[in-house]
Amino acid sequence: MADRVALVTGGGRGIGRGIALGLAADGIDVAVTYRRDAEAAAATVADIEAMGQAGLAIQSDVSIPDDNTRAVAEVVDRFGGFQILVANGGIASRGRSVVDTDAAELARVVGTHALGAHHLFSVAVPQLRNNDRADIVAISSVATITNGANGAPYNMGKAALEALALTLAKEERQNGIRVNIVAPGLVETDMGRRLVKGAAGIDDITTLSEVMPFGRVCQPEDIADAVRFFVSGGAAYVTGEKLNVWGGGQDWR
Repeated sequence: MADRVALVTGGGRGIGRGIALGLAADGIDVAVTYRRDAEAAAATVADIEAMGQAGLAIQSDVSIPDDNTRAVAEVVDRFGGFQILVANGGIASRGRSVVDTDAAELARVVGTHALGAHHLFSVAVPQLRNNDRADIVAISSVATITNGANGAPYNMGKAALEALALTLAKEERQNGIRVNIVAPGLVETDMGRRLVKGAAGIDDITTLSEVMPFGRVCQPEDIADAVRFFVSGGAAYVTGEKLNVWGGGQDWR
């Protein structure tokens, strides 16, 4: 894995941070993008560098095409190129029914997860083609399995992201680019904590451990390990696949 460079969108906190640190542990230099929390992104970069790898933090909103173009350019300028792209940047919907969801929220959520990823891939793929092997991993959600009520914008955004990734896998296989999907369930992150509080009134997410698979809530490192597999030599013959990381099913509501 040495001498490889990764770009992880939304890599400053939560799942993205776990992925960034997991890749750094494998000897990969990592650039992370962040939307607003510069302090968190700087802390992630500091931890990457403490592991002996180069890090870079880039302010970028995946839903803004110019930001995607600039982020890719900054990584190329700093590292000369990159071989791994992890599309992790995303936002939550507000937990409203279809009837009560306004058009602006639908556009914002689907635009971030699907349309933003589409543009990011369109500007990143020409750079990734410069390598003998490159990898794209899209971070989706098991929401595309459960399609829970009061989450249509998020469910739709992630479903479209998966369709995008599977299409791209077919288009870019001839260019040595593998495209795969990792789909987390509930993970102990800031977003996960807000989710369980809003959906079930649970203030402490760790209290769910007794009803979770294997007696614990899924951690960012669990998601990172799935990403690390997909970009490793062990997955050299794997593309167009999806790995659900939720312990075989979670029932906490």
